[in-house]
Amino acid sequence: MDDLKLNVSLLRRRVPNLTNAARSVGLRPATVSNLCTGKIPVGRAEVRTIVALASLAKCSLDELILRGETVEMIETKIKALDLFAPLVKGGTVGLIARPGMGQLVVLAELFYRLKRDGYTIIVLQPINNDPGVSDITSEADFVIDSIESAADKILELGDKKDIIFTADRSHVLSGEMFELQERLQNQTLKTVTTFLLDIKGASVDEELPYGPLDTLWQFDADLAARHKFPAVNPLYSTSSVLEGLHLDQNHHSIQQRAQKLLRRYRELRSLVNVKGLNGIPALEKQTYLRGERLEAYLTQPFYVAEEYTGKKGEDIDLLDTLKDVQKIIDGGTDSRSLDLLHYIGKL
Repeated sequence: MDDLKLNVSLLRRRVPNLTNAARSVGLRPATVSNLCTGKIPVGRAEVRTIVALASLAKCSLDELILRGETVEMIETKIKALDLFAPLVKGGTVGLIARPGMGQLVVLAELFYRLKRDGYTIIVLQPINNDPGVSDITSEADFVIDSIESAADKILELGDKKDIIFTADRSHVLSGEMFELQERLQNQTLKTVTTFLLDIKGASVDEELPYGPLDTLWQFDADLAARHKFPAVNPLYSTSSVLEGLHLDQNHHSIQQRAQKLLRRYRELRSLVNVKGLNGIPALEKQTYLRGERLEAYLTQPFYVAEEYTGKKGEDIDLLDTLKDVQKIIDGGTDSRSLDLLHYIGKL
């Protein structure tokens, strides 16, 4: 049963407004979202949920459920992303953030890194040209002003190049993104990995703001306020790569341990802010201090921010990230100064 996954691309094409559609048949949008990203394995879903989704998509169960499909990860060499919510090659990733949380800087950094790895970056100009959009358009190979032109460019390049395509949520709400996906269906392309962002920040308050996703990156206001960038929430960001079949067991184990540590650290941090470190039980101090060090380690210098931070951008291979995170969890950095863990590469 572990080799089952939902056909997310089919759901995106067949059920554009999945949030309302799910509610109309008694499904919780959050449950559907977790099934799409793999946070809830398909094998553990209620039968009525799967049947209802197949009914909404007007397809058979065999069409809706993919068996033994491989999911390939794009290694970004950004520690927090690769550890907690890997990028699915050829999938759709949604960014959920309010303005000021750093989502545009993360995208600009990804574009820089992925261009270096041979991807072609296409950005569909948002309907409203909001401040900050230049952060990502300056790193794009092509900035397109209409959905028709975007489709033409993808079809022109897509059989020769792996494409990174980015659009604002305004294009999802208008229905244009679904028109694009229909046009690209059954075309001979290498891979098209789609980023959906919400410059206005309204998606924070909605369930399934983009429809089904392969990867979800939810940004965290507390991390952003404390300048812990990239401010990607390690507990609520997820990816279909995390299904047991597609993730190395060592990666899965370390990721789970890291999330457990950070979850408890966040709980303790609320107490420490009020009572001080001596206000929590002695047995919890170790958990707090290790969580604090792991949170610091997951910050990272970006190439696109070198001019502003004075720090050289860093690539960290996934294997090094896993080794370092395990070392922190196991107490290997307990004697190291916290300041020495902020905005570094590997240990």
